[in-house]
Amino acid sequence: MNEAYFHLLVNHLPIIFPIVGVIVMITGLIFKSDAVKRTAFLIFIIGSITAVAAMISGEGAEDVVEKISGVTENYIERHEESAELYSILTYILGALSLFGLWASIKQKTFSNTTNIAILIFAFVVLYFGKETGTTGGEIRHTEIRPDYQATRTDNHHENEDHD
Repeated sequence: MNEAYFHLLVNHLPIIFPIVGVIVMITGLIFKSDAVKRTAFLIFIIGSITAVAAMISGEGAEDVVEKISGVTENYIERHEESAELYSILTYILGALSLFGLWASIKQKTFSNTTNIAILIFAFVVLYFGKETGTTGGEIRHTEIRPDYQATRTDNHHENEDHD
């Protein structure tokens, strides 16, 4: 397993965990369950830890993919910059979640406000996660690039059903 393969295995986790965490937190808020909200905090914390693995493996992946035909440094740089910002936001989400977990366990009066604030911040993190995932995908998936031009062949037209 090379470093690019390892990066592909772990790079989705820092995006998936916050998505799951948001769903769990909303569920905890709706049902007013401290246990569910605490679970959401743990999911956010685990997500921030997985961001470390994605960032560490990213450099090695860059060394592998920059040698592949059709991969340009421009796409790699855009992804790297996006990933750096996203990882910082994810680490902050993890730290805030540690604080939220502490506040929940200690039953602090500001715990409910903290839960909402962390949920709102998690939505911000998800936006940047989407951006990071897209810029990463653009490195190898030309079909998702903004400048993608689909070419249609005569073969494609023959397979269409004409009435």
